[in-house]
Amino acid sequence: MRLTVIGTGYLGAVHAACMADLGHEVLGVDIDAEKIAALGEGRVPFYEPGLQEVLGRAVDSGRLRFTTSLDEAADFGDVHFVCVNTPQRRDSPAADLRAVDAVIEGLAPRLHRRCLIVGKSTVPVGTTARLGTRVGELAREGADVEVAWNPEFLREGFAVQDTLRPERLVVGVQSARADRTLREVYAPLLRIGVPYISAGPATAELVKVAANSFLATKISFINAMAEVCDAAGADVTTLADALGYDTRIGRRFLRAGLGFGGGCLPKDIRAFTARAEELGVGGAVSFLHQIDAINTRQRQRTVDIARDMAGGGFEGRRIAVLGATFKPDSDDVRDSPALAVAAAIHGEGADVRLHDPRGLDNARAVLPVLDYVPDVAKACEGADLVLHLTEWTDYRRIDPAELAVVTRTRRILDARNALDPALWTSAGWTLRALGRPTPAPLPSQQTAAEQESPVCPAELG
Repeated sequence: MRLTVIGTGYLGAVHAACMADLGHEVLGVDIDAEKIAALGEGRVPFYEPGLQEVLGRAVDSGRLRFTTSLDEAADFGDVHFVCVNTPQRRDSPAADLRAVDAVIEGLAPRLHRRCLIVGKSTVPVGTTARLGTRVGELAREGADVEVAWNPEFLREGFAVQDTLRPERLVVGVQSARADRTLREVYAPLLRIGVPYISAGPATAELVKVAANSFLATKISFINAMAEVCDAAGADVTTLADALGYDTRIGRRFLRAGLGFGGGCLPKDIRAFTARAEELGVGGAVSFLHQIDAINTRQRQRTVDIARDMAGGGFEGRRIAVLGATFKPDSDDVRDSPALAVAAAIHGEGADVRLHDPRGLDNARAVLPVLDYVPDVAKACEGADLVLHLTEWTDYRRIDPAELAVVTRTRRILDARNALDPALWTSAGWTLRALGRPTPAPLPSQQTAAEQESPVCPAELG
Protein backbone atom coordinates (compact mmCIF):
# COMPACT_ATOMS: atom_id res chain seq x y z
CA MET A 1 0.00 0.00 0.00
CA ARG A 2 0.96 3.65 -0.32
CA LEU A 3 1.26 5.23 3.10
CA THR A 4 2.20 8.69 4.26
CA VAL A 5 3.58 9.35 7.74
CA ILE A 6 3.04 12.97 8.73
CA GLY A 7 5.45 14.04 11.44
CA THR A 8 8.89 12.45 11.41
CA GLY A 9 9.96 12.85 15.01
CA TYR A 10 10.57 9.87 17.25
CA LEU A 11 7.25 8.13 16.55
CA GLY A 12 6.96 9.08 12.89
CA ALA A 13 10.51 8.21 11.85
CA VAL A 14 10.25 4.78 13.47
CA HIS A 15 6.81 4.10 11.96
CA ALA A 16 7.81 5.23 8.48
CA ALA A 17 10.98 3.14 8.40
CA CYS A 18 9.28 0.04 9.79
CA MET A 19 6.27 0.26 7.46
CA ALA A 20 8.65 0.44 4.50
CA ASP A 21 10.56 -2.49 5.95
CA LEU A 22 7.29 -4.44 5.92
CA GLY A 23 7.00 -3.81 2.17
CA HIS A 24 4.81 -0.70 1.85
CA GLU A 25 5.61 2.38 -0.22
CA VAL A 26 6.00 5.16 2.34
CA LEU A 27 6.29 8.92 2.11
CA GLY A 28 7.47 10.72 5.25
CA VAL A 29 6.26 14.30 5.65
CA ASP A 30 7.51 17.08 7.91
CA ILE A 31 7.78 20.87 7.97
CA ASP A 32 11.41 20.62 9.15
CA ALA A 33 13.41 20.64 5.91
CA GLU A 34 16.69 19.90 7.68
CA LYS A 35 15.25 16.80 9.34
CA ILE A 36 13.72 15.66 6.05
CA ALA A 37 17.07 16.00 4.31
CA ALA A 38 18.83 13.93 6.98
CA LEU A 39 16.22 11.17 6.91
CA GLY A 40 16.29 11.15 3.10
CA GLU A 41 20.00 10.42 3.32
CA GLY A 42 19.33 7.57 5.74
CA ARG A 43 20.53 9.45 8.84
CA VAL A 44 18.55 9.29 12.10
CA PRO A 45 18.60 12.66 13.96
CA PHE A 46 18.19 11.01 17.37
CA TYR A 47 19.36 7.84 19.09
CA GLU A 48 17.21 4.70 18.95
CA PRO A 49 18.82 1.24 18.85
CA GLY A 50 18.33 -0.54 15.53
CA LEU A 51 16.59 2.33 13.75
CA GLN A 52 19.60 3.43 11.71
CA GLU A 53 19.81 0.01 10.07
CA VAL A 54 16.07 -0.20 9.30
CA LEU A 55 15.95 3.36 7.97
CA GLY A 56 18.99 2.85 5.76
CA ARG A 57 17.56 -0.38 4.38
CA ALA A 58 14.20 1.25 3.64
CA VAL A 59 15.71 4.29 1.92
CA ASP A 60 18.09 2.17 -0.15
CA SER A 61 15.21 -0.04 -1.28
CA GLY A 62 13.37 2.96 -2.73
CA ARG A 63 10.26 2.19 -0.68
CA LEU A 64 10.84 5.14 1.66
CA ARG A 65 11.35 8.77 0.77
CA PHE A 66 10.62 12.11 2.40
CA THR A 67 9.07 15.46 1.54
CA THR A 68 7.86 18.74 3.03
CA SER A 69 4.90 18.93 0.62
CA LEU A 70 1.36 18.16 1.80
CA ASP A 71 0.22 18.40 -1.83
CA GLU A 72 2.54 15.51 -2.66
CA ALA A 73 1.31 13.61 0.39
CA ALA A 74 -2.35 14.07 -0.55
CA ASP A 75 -1.72 12.79 -4.08
CA PHE A 76 0.40 9.86 -2.89
CA GLY A 77 -1.30 8.29 0.10
CA ASP A 78 -4.05 5.72 0.46
CA VAL A 79 -3.53 5.89 4.22
CA HIS A 80 -2.22 8.95 6.04
CA PHE A 81 -0.70 8.30 9.49
CA VAL A 82 -0.62 11.32 11.80
CA CYS A 83 2.42 11.03 14.09
CA VAL A 84 2.96 14.54 15.43
CA ASN A 85 3.71 15.48 19.03
CA THR A 86 0.99 16.14 21.62
CA PRO A 87 2.84 17.68 24.56
CA GLN A 88 1.33 19.10 27.71
CA ARG A 89 -0.10 22.59 27.32
CA ARG A 90 1.85 25.36 29.00
CA ASP A 91 -1.22 26.79 30.72
CA SER A 92 -2.84 23.55 31.94
CA PRO A 93 -2.27 19.78 32.35
CA ALA A 94 -4.29 19.12 29.19
CA ALA A 95 -2.78 17.89 25.92
CA ASP A 96 -1.72 20.45 23.34
CA LEU A 97 -3.35 19.33 20.09
CA ARG A 98 -2.27 22.21 17.90
CA ALA A 99 0.09 20.04 15.84
CA VAL A 100 -2.62 17.43 15.22
CA ASP A 101 -5.12 20.10 14.28
CA ALA A 102 -2.58 21.75 11.95
CA VAL A 103 -2.13 18.47 10.07
CA ILE A 104 -5.88 18.13 9.54
CA GLU A 105 -6.27 21.77 8.54
CA GLY A 106 -3.43 21.43 6.03
CA LEU A 107 -4.12 17.96 4.64
CA ALA A 108 -7.92 17.72 4.46
CA PRO A 109 -8.49 20.51 1.88
CA ARG A 110 -6.00 18.75 -0.41
CA LEU A 111 -7.73 15.37 -0.31
CA HIS A 112 -9.66 14.55 -3.46
CA ARG A 113 -10.16 10.76 -3.44
CA ARG A 114 -10.93 7.86 -1.15
CA CYS A 115 -8.38 7.55 1.68
CA LEU A 116 -8.06 6.94 5.40
CA ILE A 117 -6.51 9.28 7.97
CA VAL A 118 -5.13 7.31 10.92
CA GLY A 119 -3.96 9.03 14.07
CA LYS A 120 -1.16 7.45 16.08
CA SER A 121 -0.43 10.38 18.39
CA THR A 122 -1.69 10.13 21.97
CA VAL A 123 -4.84 12.24 22.22
CA PRO A 124 -7.77 12.83 24.60
CA VAL A 125 -10.81 10.64 24.12
CA GLY A 126 -13.21 12.18 21.63
CA THR A 127 -10.50 13.55 19.32
CA THR A 128 -11.26 11.17 16.43
CA ALA A 129 -14.89 12.22 16.32
CA ARG A 130 -13.99 15.91 16.42
CA LEU A 131 -11.40 15.57 13.67
CA GLY A 132 -13.75 13.46 11.56
CA THR A 133 -16.26 16.27 11.57
CA ARG A 134 -13.61 18.79 10.61
CA VAL A 135 -12.32 16.62 7.76
CA GLY A 136 -15.86 16.39 6.41
CA GLU A 137 -16.01 20.17 6.35
CA LEU A 138 -12.65 20.66 4.66
CA ALA A 139 -12.21 17.80 2.17
CA ARG A 140 -12.92 18.45 -1.50
CA GLU A 141 -16.27 17.55 -2.99
CA GLY A 142 -16.29 13.89 -3.94
CA ALA A 143 -13.53 12.92 -1.53
CA ASP A 144 -14.34 9.90 0.64
CA VAL A 145 -12.26 10.35 3.77
CA GLU A 146 -12.59 8.64 7.15
CA VAL A 147 -10.64 9.20 10.35
CA ALA A 148 -9.51 6.29 12.54
CA TRP A 149 -7.15 5.95 15.49
CA ASN A 150 -4.33 3.45 15.98
CA PRO A 151 -2.44 4.27 19.20
CA GLU A 152 1.27 3.55 19.49
CA PHE A 153 2.80 1.62 22.37
CA LEU A 154 6.48 2.26 21.73
CA ARG A 155 9.11 2.01 24.44
CA GLU A 156 12.13 4.19 23.82
CA GLY A 157 15.09 1.88 23.38
CA PHE A 158 12.82 -0.84 21.95
CA ALA A 159 10.81 1.12 19.38
CA VAL A 160 11.83 -0.89 16.32
CA GLN A 161 11.01 -4.16 18.07
CA ASP A 162 7.72 -2.73 19.33
CA THR A 163 6.73 -1.75 15.78
CA LEU A 164 7.83 -4.89 13.93
CA ARG A 165 6.90 -7.33 16.73
CA PRO A 166 4.27 -5.50 18.81
CA GLU A 167 2.49 -7.10 21.75
CA ARG A 168 -0.82 -6.01 20.24
CA LEU A 169 -2.37 -3.79 17.59
CA VAL A 170 -5.35 -1.63 18.57
CA VAL A 171 -7.46 0.21 16.00
CA GLY A 172 -10.40 2.51 16.53
CA VAL A 173 -12.60 2.50 13.44
CA GLN A 174 -16.10 3.54 12.43
CA SER A 175 -16.60 1.29 9.41
CA ALA A 176 -15.79 -2.16 8.10
CA ARG A 177 -13.88 -0.52 5.24
CA ALA A 178 -11.52 1.25 7.60
CA ASP A 179 -10.98 -1.98 9.50
CA ARG A 180 -10.18 -3.88 6.29
CA THR A 181 -7.73 -1.17 5.26
CA LEU A 182 -5.82 -1.35 8.52
CA ARG A 183 -5.80 -5.14 8.43
CA GLU A 184 -4.17 -4.84 5.01
CA VAL A 185 -1.59 -2.36 6.33
CA TYR A 186 -0.66 -4.69 9.16
CA ALA A 187 -1.09 -7.96 7.27
CA PRO A 188 2.59 -8.99 7.72
CA LEU A 189 2.18 -8.66 11.48
CA LEU A 190 -1.14 -10.47 11.58
CA ARG A 191 0.44 -13.38 9.71
CA ILE A 192 2.94 -13.86 12.55
CA GLY A 193 0.16 -13.89 15.14
CA VAL A 194 0.19 -10.36 16.56
CA PRO A 195 -3.13 -9.84 18.40
CA TYR A 196 -5.43 -7.37 16.62
CA ILE A 197 -8.11 -5.52 18.58
CA SER A 198 -10.72 -3.60 16.59
CA ALA A 199 -12.86 -1.20 18.59
CA GLY A 200 -14.59 2.13 18.39
CA PRO A 201 -12.40 5.23 18.26
CA ALA A 202 -13.15 6.26 21.85
CA THR A 203 -11.99 2.90 23.19
CA ALA A 204 -8.81 2.99 21.09
CA GLU A 205 -8.01 6.51 22.30
CA LEU A 206 -8.45 5.41 25.91
CA VAL A 207 -6.27 2.30 25.63
CA LYS A 208 -3.00 4.26 25.43
CA VAL A 209 -3.68 6.64 28.31
CA ALA A 210 -5.15 3.84 30.41
CA ALA A 211 -2.05 1.68 29.84
CA ASN A 212 0.31 4.51 30.75
CA SER A 213 -1.75 5.37 33.82
CA PHE A 214 -1.57 1.78 35.02
CA LEU A 215 2.20 1.61 34.52
CA ALA A 216 2.65 4.93 36.29
CA THR A 217 0.54 3.61 39.16
CA LYS A 218 2.77 0.54 39.58
CA ILE A 219 5.91 2.68 39.57
CA SER A 220 4.58 5.19 42.08
CA PHE A 221 3.16 2.42 44.26
CA ILE A 222 6.53 0.74 44.72
CA ASN A 223 8.16 4.13 45.27
CA ALA A 224 5.64 4.87 48.00
CA MET A 225 6.52 1.50 49.53
CA ALA A 226 10.20 2.47 49.32
CA GLU A 227 9.51 5.53 51.44
CA VAL A 228 7.78 3.34 54.02
CA CYS A 229 10.69 0.88 53.89
CA ASP A 230 13.15 3.68 54.58
CA ALA A 231 11.18 4.67 57.66
CA ALA A 232 10.73 1.08 58.87
CA GLY A 233 14.17 -0.34 58.05
CA ALA A 234 12.75 -2.76 55.48
CA ASP A 235 14.10 -3.66 52.01
CA VAL A 236 11.87 -2.60 49.11
CA THR A 237 13.69 -4.84 46.63
CA THR A 238 12.87 -7.97 48.62
CA LEU A 239 9.34 -6.65 49.09
CA ALA A 240 8.97 -6.21 45.31
CA ASP A 241 10.33 -9.72 44.69
CA ALA A 242 7.73 -11.17 47.05
CA LEU A 243 4.93 -9.17 45.44
CA GLY A 244 6.10 -10.16 41.97
CA TYR A 245 5.52 -13.85 42.61
CA ASP A 246 1.82 -13.07 42.86
CA THR A 247 0.61 -13.65 39.29
CA ARG A 248 -2.11 -11.04 39.80
CA ILE A 249 0.59 -8.40 40.34
CA GLY A 250 3.78 -9.40 38.51
CA ARG A 251 7.31 -8.09 39.03
CA ARG A 252 7.63 -5.73 36.06
CA PHE A 253 7.60 -1.99 36.84
CA LEU A 254 8.08 -2.72 40.55
CA ARG A 255 11.63 -1.39 40.79
CA ALA A 256 11.79 1.43 43.29
CA GLY A 257 13.88 4.41 42.35
CA LEU A 258 13.91 7.93 41.05
CA GLY A 259 10.59 7.59 39.23
CA PHE A 260 9.35 7.97 35.69
CA GLY A 261 9.90 10.76 33.18
CA GLY A 262 10.12 11.17 29.43
CA GLY A 263 7.69 12.44 26.85
CA CYS A 264 4.81 10.06 27.61
CA LEU A 265 3.92 8.98 31.13
CA PRO A 266 4.02 12.34 32.95
CA LYS A 267 2.09 14.34 30.37
CA ASP A 268 -0.28 11.48 29.50
CA ILE A 269 -1.57 10.95 33.04
CA ARG A 270 -2.04 14.71 33.44
CA ALA A 271 -3.89 14.98 30.14
CA PHE A 272 -6.04 11.99 31.09
CA THR A 273 -7.12 13.58 34.37
CA ALA A 274 -7.81 16.88 32.60
CA ARG A 275 -10.01 15.17 29.99
CA ALA A 276 -11.84 13.13 32.63
CA GLU A 277 -12.64 16.36 34.47
CA GLU A 278 -13.98 17.87 31.22
CA LEU A 279 -16.24 14.83 30.88
CA GLY A 280 -17.48 15.25 34.44
CA VAL A 281 -15.82 12.08 35.76
CA GLY A 282 -12.67 13.56 37.26
CA GLY A 283 -13.33 11.78 40.55
CA ALA A 284 -12.90 8.41 38.84
CA VAL A 285 -9.24 9.10 38.12
CA SER A 286 -8.44 11.50 40.95
CA PHE A 287 -5.91 8.99 42.30
CA LEU A 288 -3.67 9.90 39.35
CA HIS A 289 -2.97 13.26 40.98
CA GLN A 290 -1.40 11.36 43.87
CA ILE A 291 0.50 9.09 41.48
CA ASP A 292 1.98 12.19 39.85
CA ALA A 293 2.79 13.72 43.24
CA ILE A 294 4.55 10.58 44.48
CA ASN A 295 6.62 10.52 41.32
CA THR A 296 7.64 14.15 41.69
CA ARG A 297 8.43 13.63 45.38
CA GLN A 298 10.99 10.94 44.49
CA ARG A 299 13.15 13.62 42.93
CA GLN A 300 13.14 15.72 46.09
CA ARG A 301 13.74 12.64 48.27
CA THR A 302 16.80 11.86 46.16
CA VAL A 303 18.10 15.40 46.59
CA ASP A 304 17.50 15.20 50.36
CA ILE A 305 19.35 11.88 50.71
CA ALA A 306 22.21 13.17 48.55
CA ARG A 307 22.46 16.28 50.70
CA ASP A 308 22.70 14.15 53.82
CA MET A 309 25.39 11.98 52.23
CA ALA A 310 27.31 15.11 51.24
CA GLY A 311 27.52 16.16 54.88
CA GLY A 312 24.37 18.25 55.21
CA GLY A 313 24.88 20.65 52.31
CA PHE A 314 26.16 20.94 48.74
CA GLU A 315 28.02 24.23 48.95
CA GLY A 316 31.63 23.62 47.93
CA ARG A 317 31.01 19.94 47.20
CA ARG A 318 31.79 18.23 43.90
CA ILE A 319 29.00 15.87 42.87
CA ALA A 320 29.38 13.38 40.02
CA VAL A 321 26.10 12.58 38.29
CA LEU A 322 25.86 9.42 36.20
CA GLY A 323 22.93 9.76 33.82
CA ALA A 324 21.01 12.58 32.16
CA THR A 325 18.38 10.81 30.06
CA PHE A 326 15.06 9.75 31.55
CA LYS A 327 15.88 6.10 30.78
CA PRO A 328 18.77 4.09 29.29
CA ASP A 329 19.16 3.36 25.56
CA SER A 330 17.81 6.78 24.62
CA ASP A 331 19.08 10.33 24.21
CA ASP A 332 15.75 11.77 25.41
CA VAL A 333 15.96 14.17 28.36
CA ARG A 334 12.33 15.33 28.33
CA ASP A 335 11.07 15.55 31.92
CA SER A 336 14.15 13.59 32.99
CA PRO A 337 14.25 12.87 36.74
CA ALA A 338 18.04 12.63 36.52
CA LEU A 339 18.39 16.09 35.02
CA ALA A 340 15.90 17.52 37.52
CA VAL A 341 17.99 16.20 40.43
CA ALA A 342 21.21 17.49 38.88
CA ALA A 343 19.65 20.94 38.43
CA ALA A 344 18.39 21.03 42.03
CA ILE A 345 21.78 20.07 43.45
CA HIS A 346 23.52 22.66 41.29
CA GLY A 347 21.01 25.23 42.54
CA GLU A 348 22.12 24.49 46.11
CA GLY A 349 25.74 25.29 45.31
CA ALA A 350 27.20 21.97 44.20
CA ASP A 351 29.88 21.68 41.51
CA VAL A 352 28.06 19.15 39.30
CA ARG A 353 29.90 17.05 36.75
CA LEU A 354 27.52 15.00 34.64
CA HIS A 355 28.11 12.04 32.35
CA ASP A 356 25.70 10.21 30.04
CA PRO A 357 26.51 7.76 27.22
CA ARG A 358 24.09 9.34 24.73
CA GLY A 359 22.29 12.35 26.18
CA LEU A 360 25.00 14.96 26.79
CA ASP A 361 24.15 17.21 23.84
CA ASN A 362 20.42 17.22 24.58
CA ALA A 363 21.04 17.77 28.29
CA ARG A 364 23.43 20.64 27.61
CA ALA A 365 20.79 22.30 25.41
CA VAL A 366 18.24 22.13 28.24
CA LEU A 367 20.54 22.87 31.20
CA PRO A 368 23.75 24.56 29.96
CA VAL A 369 24.99 25.60 33.43
CA LEU A 370 26.27 22.13 34.34
CA ASP A 371 29.68 20.68 33.52
CA TYR A 372 29.18 17.89 30.98
CA VAL A 373 31.94 15.29 30.79
CA PRO A 374 32.22 12.54 28.13
CA ASP A 375 34.18 10.16 30.37
CA VAL A 376 32.95 8.49 33.58
CA ALA A 377 36.31 8.67 35.36
CA LYS A 378 36.72 12.36 34.53
CA ALA A 379 33.18 13.07 35.73
CA CYS A 380 33.97 11.38 39.05
CA GLU A 381 37.42 12.91 39.50
CA GLY A 382 37.63 14.46 42.97
CA ALA A 383 33.95 13.81 43.68
CA ASP A 384 32.63 14.01 47.23
CA LEU A 385 29.59 11.98 46.16
CA VAL A 386 28.54 9.95 43.11
CA LEU A 387 24.87 9.85 42.09
CA HIS A 388 23.66 6.99 39.89
CA LEU A 389 20.52 8.43 38.26
CA THR A 390 20.00 6.56 34.96
CA GLU A 391 20.46 2.79 34.83
CA TRP A 392 22.68 2.50 31.77
CA THR A 393 24.42 -0.87 31.39
CA ASP A 394 27.71 1.06 31.28
CA TYR A 395 27.23 2.10 34.90
CA ARG A 396 26.33 -1.37 36.13
CA ARG A 397 29.64 -2.55 34.67
CA ILE A 398 31.77 -0.01 36.56
CA ASP A 399 34.50 -1.53 38.72
CA PRO A 400 33.99 0.25 42.07
CA ALA A 401 37.61 -0.37 43.08
CA GLU A 402 38.86 1.38 39.95
CA LEU A 403 36.43 4.27 40.38
CA ALA A 404 37.57 4.74 43.99
CA VAL A 405 41.01 5.75 42.71
CA VAL A 406 39.66 9.01 41.25
CA THR A 407 36.95 10.08 43.71
CA ARG A 408 37.62 12.12 46.81
CA THR A 409 35.32 9.95 48.95
CA ARG A 410 33.72 6.56 48.45
CA ARG A 411 30.07 7.52 48.68
CA ILE A 412 27.45 6.62 46.08
CA LEU A 413 23.69 7.04 45.98
CA ASP A 414 22.06 4.44 43.73
CA ALA A 415 18.77 6.17 42.92
CA ARG A 416 17.82 3.40 40.49
CA ASN A 417 18.41 0.33 42.67
CA ALA A 418 20.45 -1.15 39.83
CA LEU A 419 23.93 -1.54 41.35
CA ASP A 420 25.16 -4.55 43.32
CA PRO A 421 25.45 -3.39 46.97
CA ALA A 422 27.79 -6.26 47.92
CA LEU A 423 30.19 -5.43 45.09
CA TRP A 424 30.39 -1.76 46.04
CA THR A 425 30.60 -2.21 49.79
CA SER A 426 33.32 -4.84 49.37
CA ALA A 427 35.35 -2.11 47.67
CA GLY A 428 34.90 0.15 50.68
CA TRP A 429 32.06 2.30 49.38
CA THR A 430 29.15 3.63 51.40
CA LEU A 431 26.18 2.90 49.17
CA ARG A 432 22.63 4.10 49.74
CA ALA A 433 19.61 3.19 47.68
CA LEU A 434 16.00 4.30 47.93
CA GLY A 435 13.98 1.94 50.12
CA ARG A 436 16.92 -0.28 51.16
CA PRO A 437 18.96 -0.50 54.36
CA THR A 438 22.44 0.95 54.02
CA PRO A 439 25.06 -1.83 54.04
CA ALA A 440 28.24 -0.97 55.92
CA PRO A 441 31.58 -1.12 54.07
CA LEU A 442 33.58 -4.20 54.97
CA PRO A 443 35.98 -3.47 57.84
CA SER A 444 38.95 -4.72 55.86
CA GLN A 445 38.40 -2.00 53.28
CA GLN A 446 39.35 1.65 53.43
CA THR A 447 36.35 3.68 54.59
CA ALA A 448 34.89 6.76 52.95
CA ALA A 449 36.18 8.92 55.81
CA GLU A 450 39.71 7.75 55.06
CA GLN A 451 39.33 8.93 51.48
CA GLU A 452 39.02 12.64 52.28
CA SER A 453 42.37 13.72 50.77
CA PRO A 454 42.13 14.81 47.13
CA VAL A 455 43.73 12.64 44.47
CA CYS A 456 46.77 14.05 42.77
CA PRO A 457 46.02 14.56 39.03
CA ALA A 458 49.22 12.65 38.19
CA GLU A 459 47.74 9.55 39.81
CA LEU A 460 44.83 9.54 37.35
CA GLY A 461 46.97 8.42 34.45
